[in-house]
Amino acid sequence: MDLYEHQARDLFAEHGIPVPRAEVTESAKEAREFARRLGGRVVVKAQVKTGGRGKAGGVKLAADPAAAELTARQILGMDIKGHTVRRVMLAQPVDIEAEFYVSYVLDRAAGTFLAIASAEGGMDIEEVAATRPEAVARIPVDPAVGVTSAVAARIAEAAGLPPQTVDVLVRLWDVLTREDALLVEVNPLVRTAQGHILALDGKVTLDDNARFRNARWGENAESEHDEPLEAQAAAKGLNYVKLDGEVGIIGNGAGLVMSTLDVVAGCGAKPANFLDIGGGASAQIMADGLDVILSDPAVKSVFVNVFGGITACDAVADGIVQALEHVQLTKPLVVRLDGNNAARGRAILEERAHPLVEQATTMDGAARQAAELALVSNPL
Repeated sequence: MDLYEHQARDLFAEHGIPVPRAEVTESAKEAREFARRLGGRVVVKAQVKTGGRGKAGGVKLAADPAAAELTARQILGMDIKGHTVRRVMLAQPVDIEAEFYVSYVLDRAAGTFLAIASAEGGMDIEEVAATRPEAVARIPVDPAVGVTSAVAARIAEAAGLPPQTVDVLVRLWDVLTREDALLVEVNPLVRTAQGHILALDGKVTLDDNARFRNARWGENAESEHDEPLEAQAAAKGLNYVKLDGEVGIIGNGAGLVMSTLDVVAGCGAKPANFLDIGGGASAQIMADGLDVILSDPAVKSVFVNVFGGITACDAVADGIVQALEHVQLTKPLVVRLDGNNAARGRAILEERAHPLVEQATTMDGAARQAAELALVSNPL
């Protein structure tokens, strides 16, 4: 679960990381009052879970409370990379002398954490990493040891950060470990003209498996997804991403689903979504998945692509049959079952003989059927 910048800022403050004073609002009128409370001159920042806000016009300096209200009115409702701005954060401006970048991220391949730091922070850190990788230090962190003052000093030295950042590096590790985070990032971490170190912007990604320990973020669950169908799917515990196409996709396993998207696209149609049901295909999961996909008016056909492993294909077929008792199927459904008990699974679907359910034995053949059915209903 990604946090908004203002939520990350609150976490940083709780763990002793210096941050500017700030207020959050959904109202342009309230922005004027908050700006007055913060001293008049403020930075107005769009609160969306994506990067590139500054380049998109979502971060602006307002000279006084009246300008803050006008600026907030301009930013609220903006679309930034598909994310609608519903809140703005007003923060006290800072006289910046230098900008740095620091983060800790889970390195799954190495089975450890990685500290990434650079003396050249700011909006163009990605360009710095791509064009001058030597300017970005990458230091493995042993989770059994963590980031002590000595480890933080080594990270700072490797990245060319000033000694004053050592305490922030230690406290940022504290955020990572105590808040069940997979990523904590500060960009930029700045040194002010007065010599103070401040975290001006932050990103935090919490481990979904630890949601039960992060109940305080539950009130923001509805705003986790700007796309209503994604919010609906998340409420049902589904791994769903809305795409711009006409073929609904259900598969088991992220790799298989990604391959399915490619094969459908290769048949001349566009996938309408990514939906991974994982290792389970119970009637409830299938019903929930079909319900979400069929709620998308752009969907013209649905392709269920399952390779039976631990979950056998006959169990998947039973789940589909039972789901059809609860969900009104209004679009053609193409099913491809392969692997464990595939023949039995196909037989179960044949016995059900739903008029809108078709079967195919190969992935390519099923994708072709689903694409043709979608394009017939939605000719190019």
